[in-house]
Amino acid sequence: MEKRTCLYDKHVAAGAKMVPFGGFEMPLQYEGITEEHNAVRTACGVFDVSHMGEVVVTGPDAEAYVQHIFTNDVAGAPKGKIFYGMMLYEDGGTVDDLLVYCLGDNKYLLVINAANIDKDFAWMQAQQGSFDVCLENKSDVCGQLAIQGPQAEAVTTEVLGLDCADLAFYTFKVDVADGVQVVISRTGYTGEDGFEIYGPHAWIVACWDKLMASGRCKPCGLGCRDTLRFEVGLPLYGDELSAEISPIMAGLGIFVKLDKPSFIGREAVAAQKAEGPVRKIVGIALEGHAIPRHGYEVMADGQKVGEVTTGYRSISTGQSVCMALVDAAWAKLGTPLDICIHRRLHRGTVVKKKFYDKHYKK
Repeated sequence: MEKRTCLYDKHVAAGAKMVPFGGFEMPLQYEGITEEHNAVRTACGVFDVSHMGEVVVTGPDAEAYVQHIFTNDVAGAPKGKIFYGMMLYEDGGTVDDLLVYCLGDNKYLLVINAANIDKDFAWMQAQQGSFDVCLENKSDVCGQLAIQGPQAEAVTTEVLGLDCADLAFYTFKVDVADGVQVVISRTGYTGEDGFEIYGPHAWIVACWDKLMASGRCKPCGLGCRDTLRFEVGLPLYGDELSAEISPIMAGLGIFVKLDKPSFIGREAVAAQKAEGPVRKIVGIALEGHAIPRHGYEVMADGQKVGEVTTGYRSISTGQSVCMALVDAAWAKLGTPLDICIHRRLHRGTVVKKKFYDKHYKK
């Protein structure tokens, strides 16, 4: 049976279309994907992301342990800093991509993908070895909202009374609101400015009610969360990252710090970086209006050379575009490729994965 977040009843009452996702019943859309997408691009949208997982790592060896399992470098990081990166298998495949919040000396919050919570936590426990750390899975008691869009700062400050204007990108603070301890961060998964608030379920529900009553933001579902992250080139685990797709293949090597002494999977990704990966995630822009979808074949010279990982007609640009995993020989910018859509080949060209730029005008 699918799990439900603390806001499930609110979504149903608002008429959301509910779908299974990552083991949860989640809202796909309310008013409509296009309307919600545009609200985030132009004003403010609010997402229930309480399905995400939260694991707290503490103990004398917490920093060393996180360094061991995480591709980015958290050594000596100040309290309030957030890092994006991956956990890898020994062969360089991706266990998950995640955010690491530095809560203080030898204390970290790891935010992981909903579909991977049980798998990730079991894997983290298996890597504990002789590290003197305590791992706590807080996923079932922690709720989370994402407030995204150009007006996100004003809405978070004025509607919720949360002081967030001083937060730089990829930083956070622990605060007390309405008598409970909460976390406020500034990251986002939409290409817009945005904030995440973490707290107990009852407080998250109260925040949702205030936001909806304000009339200053739209409730947004998973549908536009995907279209928003996709058109700014952000990966989704299971599509652009997986046990078979390393961060080097995904073009995310900037988050893999090979100058660290060691981390799980380091040798494999170092070899991939040195030799060049066999396959790469690329962007492809299509001619015409046909829409590429996940799993569609990418063709070159009559041969299959890859497949689509995510594809849409971009809401912000009106262009049919996709990300695809292709053989490295076909990954260079400007390379012509065909996408097989309903048994017909549609011509495309390899482009940068960031399909939408804030300064782009339709």
